[in-house]
Amino acid sequence: MESELGYYEAKALLEWQIELGADEAIEDAPIDRYEIPVVLAPPAALKPKSKTPPKPVEKSAADLLAEARKRAVEAAQNANTLDELADAMQNFEGCELKKGARGFCFADGNPNAEIMVIGDVPNVDEDRNNTPFYGIQGQLLDRMFAAIGHVRSAPDPETALYLTTVLPWPTPQNRDPSMDELSLMRPFLARHIELVAPRVVVLMGNAPCLSLLGKGNINRQRGKWATAQERPALPMLHPEKLLRSPLSKREAWADLLALQSRLRELKSNG
Repeated sequence: MESELGYYEAKALLEWQIELGADEAIEDAPIDRYEIPVVLAPPAALKPKSKTPPKPVEKSAADLLAEARKRAVEAAQNANTLDELADAMQNFEGCELKKGARGFCFADGNPNAEIMVIGDVPNVDEDRNNTPFYGIQGQLLDRMFAAIGHVRSAPDPETALYLTTVLPWPTPQNRDPSMDELSLMRPFLARHIELVAPRVVVLMGNAPCLSLLGKGNINRQRGKWATAQERPALPMLHPEKLLRSPLSKREAWADLLALQSRLRELKSNG
């Protein structure tokens, strides 16, 4: 049995090997210097934890509608002229109907007129020509109001008309506008009335009544005076309905006479 080397013996042996020219230790087994070393994985506790980005909070349809309506209110209130209001509406991106429209149906007639007529959503002809009450239904409307002495192109406010629509863009397949669409665009319509400041507002069709009075069913509302934006408002049948139901023209004539009488009463009271 070999005895273990002591310190001094091992030291003397190492010095002797150095004197012989040994400059590195050689292990019992050869070392492959070209082998790729194996890197041991760090313990799980030392591994950096991957940061998962938080998922964005998705807003509900009601929240998106409320935000869009807030922007509509701000844009409408910042408009101090009809031109500014038209620009604000055209630049408003909150209403999807804008994407399917070809034009922009804002208004026609004399903005100083005593009568402001608000029609239903624009049809295809109104959208293409950027004019409310365009085409056959517009011709019928012109004849109706001419019978009581009012023309849309008249320079005199007492005999003129100012025309607009409840929405500036048509709905797909001419469907009825939704309450969300009417609510979203109502701030612009309300501001439109404020800037024009007519004596009387005429609401022609279901949509204007829903937007400004909160009531639909024009057949029940027509002929009954109401208040819209603190102004006398008279619901009437839309010319398009009169073209489909000629017998309803008798009711329209009665409403026109009521409108003429109310105007005279307002003028006499100052």
